[in-house]
Amino acid sequence: MAYKGSRDRAAKASPARRAALEVGAIVRTRSAYAQDVIAKHVDGSSLSPEDRAFSTKLALGVASSSGTLDEVIDRCLKSPSDIKSDVRDALRISTYEIMFLDKSPHAAVDQGVELVRSVAPKATGLANAVLRKIVAAKQDFPFGDPATDVAALARSYAFPEWLARRLVADLGLESAVAFMEASNEPAPVFIAVNGLKSSDEEVLAAFESASAPLRAVTFGADAVAGCYRLEAPRALQDEAVKRLFGEGKILVSDAASQMVAAGVLPKGRKPSTFLEVGAGRATKTILLQSNAKRLYGSQLDLYTLDNHEFKTNLLVERAQRYGAAVARACTGDATDLDAVFPDRSFDEVFIDAPCSGLGTLRRHPEIRWRITEKDIDALAETGFAMLVSSAGHVAQGGSLAYATCTVLRQENAETVKRFLESEAGAAFELDEICGNRVFSTRLGSRSSDAHFAVRMVRTR
Repeated sequence: MAYKGSRDRAAKASPARRAALEVGAIVRTRSAYAQDVIAKHVDGSSLSPEDRAFSTKLALGVASSSGTLDEVIDRCLKSPSDIKSDVRDALRISTYEIMFLDKSPHAAVDQGVELVRSVAPKATGLANAVLRKIVAAKQDFPFGDPATDVAALARSYAFPEWLARRLVADLGLESAVAFMEASNEPAPVFIAVNGLKSSDEEVLAAFESASAPLRAVTFGADAVAGCYRLEAPRALQDEAVKRLFGEGKILVSDAASQMVAAGVLPKGRKPSTFLEVGAGRATKTILLQSNAKRLYGSQLDLYTLDNHEFKTNLLVERAQRYGAAVARACTGDATDLDAVFPDRSFDEVFIDAPCSGLGTLRRHPEIRWRITEKDIDALAETGFAMLVSSAGHVAQGGSLAYATCTVLRQENAETVKRFLESEAGAAFELDEICGNRVFSTRLGSRSSDAHFAVRMVRTR
């Protein structure tokens, strides 16, 4: 017998689910990031606060588990080609509710059928049949024993099997499980105080007035200068807080990222020249100059490099808005610095390396289904090439820093080891960063993202 929703045309899909469906379609057709689409289509919508929250939960949940959801859906179809992409988008939402939210099967099927009806009325009968099978399949999910079957373990946390195996190999079973579990939790919000335009006292007072006091962040015994955890994200809608953002006095940045931006700066002396490689949208640029002002009383003579001109243009605009001085913003190939900076060396070179981004899965959940093992190989090779290219542009006695936001050994420790054992890296030795030889954070409940960084000094 069909569930009620498949017979009752008055049972419309909820606004939150319809909004999540729209987000999912945009993410799929444009290869967009769910968070960016949510910010544009959900956060500023006319949905009630409750519907916005539920829509966001559904959209991010589907983005993080799409591969696993598709496997479940396909198990309940005679042929995966039986449904079109827009129907699959709708089925993913209800399948996510059934498998990972433990929603009422009747409600999930009712709403799923109505979502399918909204995009393909002729497919409602198929949707009803498939969703009923999915409800039954829930009893056997994850289709194996996670304690002994890595494929079942991967399904449990909605990870690709190859990635789950890689995480277990690199981190160990217990840490890999903790990483996957934490990757499915909401990301905490961290605020960075821009020391170029404001003070901690001004920012703390504004959030206190918004009834959302900030908490200072530490790594071990070390406080992260200007870094605070926001326990009540609703404060971001407060008018005084919005003014702080609008005036460039604060920005949102993960705590580990803030720690890296502080740790790559030498404590005893101000670098005469500084090159930031992989500067992107200027977040680290702003953090570097903010920290330089705190450490040295003035900004760095800072050069930036990115391989995309649109990012370079955005960097210049954003850095100016935040008061971060940039001596020269360049676009070019970081694996061939000789072509960009012929006969030029820098006191400090910091490589914010392109990586798989697996340490940021809470913020970019779709990455796990887009990245491949071949991508990991290519990214590690690029990171090594950037290190080799940069080595010749570090002045005697200067430093070369390398950072990623991933947890895979191939992109992190193995790339650095390979560099140090190379001809170009023979002149460098590991130096201290953030109080350790290596800065590395693991993903955990309410933690910062997972980042990795080292700092090497040129000794000859």
